Amino acid sequence: MKLGKVEFCHFLQILALFLCLSGMNQAELTRSRSKPYFQSGRTRTKRSWVWNQFFVLEEYMGTDPLYVGKLHSDVDKGDGSIKYILSGEGASSIFIIDENTGDIHATKRLDREEQAYYTLRAQALDRLTNKPVEPESEFVIKIQDINDNEPKFLDGPYTAGVPEMSPVGTSVVQVTATDADDPTYGNSARVVYSILQGQPYFSVEPKTGVIKTALPNMDREAKDQYLLVIQAKDMVGQNGGLSGTTSVTVTLTDVNDNPPRFPRRSYQYNVPESLPVASVVARIKAADADVGPNAEMEYKIVDGDGLGVFKISVDKDTQEGIITIQKVSLILPTDSVWNSSTLGPFSDMTTVKIIVEDVDEPPVFTSRLYSMVVSEAAKVGTIIGTVAAHDPDASNSPVRYSIDRNTDLERYFNIDANSGVITTAKSLDRETNAVHNITVLAMESQNPAQIGRGYVAITILDINDNAPEFAMEYETTVCENAQPGQVIQKISAIDKDDPPNGHQFYFSLTAEAANNHNFTLQDNKGAPKLCCMQ
Repeated sequence: MKLGKVEFCHFLQILALFLCLSGMNQAELTRSRSKPYFQSGRTRTKRSWVWNQFFVLEEYMGTDPLYVGKLHSDVDKGDGSIKYILSGEGASSIFIIDENTGDIHATKRLDREEQAYYTLRAQALDRLTNKPVEPESEFVIKIQDINDNEPKFLDGPYTAGVPEMSPVGTSVVQVTATDADDPTYGNSARVVYSILQGQPYFSVEPKTGVIKTALPNMDREAKDQYLLVIQAKDMVGQNGGLSGTTSVTVTLTDVNDNPPRFPRRSYQYNVPESLPVASVVARIKAADADVGPNAEMEYKIVDGDGLGVFKISVDKDTQEGIITIQKVSLILPTDSVWNSSTLGPFSDMTTVKIIVEDVDEPPVFTSRLYSMVVSEAAKVGTIIGTVAAHDPDASNSPVRYSIDRNTDLERYFNIDANSGVITTAKSLDRETNAVHNITVLAMESQNPAQIGRGYVAITILDINDNAPEFAMEYETTVCENAQPGQVIQKISAIDKDDPPNGHQFYFSLTAEAANNHNFTLQDNKGAPKLCCMQ
């Protein structure tokens, strides 16, 4: 195929030479000199070089050297007296010249994409004298392009995105192919684009390479990615043109076009009444076919008797709705309705029924601490006070009472198992123990393992049941020369009882001591003093 193109090029060269020799474009294709040229005392008019502009077809694969063209001077009479010399780019290494005929041949395969033209210089010499018969002249050999390079996508493969549901004709991405062939010659570098894979969803502009949507309502949830194959073909897409391809991965980006949906219309959860505040009751999740921010959820409680008792928040990682206890009020079974909505105008609703289960709790006393009083003179069986407890469970079982004997080791008190009445079990002595702290146990009659505890502080009230006592035994000495009225001893007394306003003692001398007139007792109601009389 290439050989045929070479022959066609030769025809063009021969035709151009014929036109040149015919003088049709002589001003452009000839070089002349009008001044006389003197040699050996003789005068003659300078003749002219004659050649055409040379073209060489690239990529010649023949075995013989490729004919390029012919140099000729009209001084040459064809008798062999003129020889032609070639110099410049590629002379001798690529281009050779027949010094007798001026025929130029290319000895190597040429590639226009490596070098588009060569600049050479031609000389015509007298073979005998080796002197120029023409001035040296410069000419160009241009490498003529053939379509030997396919278009290439230098930036491929491509990735692009376009919003789902985009209208027909929405631009997605532009692909660009380059062709190394000569853009100024023929159609070798004129590229058109076509789509080989990706129809009927996408199209490509033949001249610009802009890829556009070709179908409406492309849904990401149905298919989110498309692989396109785009072809670039030179020769304006005609038969025989070379082509290159690239792939374009188009991803449909999400838009918020799907509402959330609860997989069930109602949910039911059982929770114990003993759950503390902030405990997780349930997790529910609505599904959304969208992705990213368009699938972020917001849950709300919109109705039901659980308002204020429960709250719902969003787990940002899983997009679940987390139902938690907001305040302790789990007494009755609760039905609640929750509403889920996304960031867009979509929402869904479901019913959540929360059944609060009874937990067998111990009896609870009406007061955590009871304060009671009793006189130390109280007889056995005297009622001191009453405690009360009840079963908080729905069954409201009867309660039985007892005293924790670890807090009443001497068994001073008893309690009625049914009524909770506390009585004295033995005589009390305030001076031995003024306050008794006992623990009362309340047990469910049907489940004795459930025990509640109440605390009772019993204060013993004092009576005057103790005689005064001297604080110490006194032994006093006195000088024989003591003066009358001299204090020789102060005495004091104590009483184990606890009168409200302090003790008031009255002191006196015994009858035997009173007969001794040497001593007397002064201030017998305050701080008594023993004094000398004489």
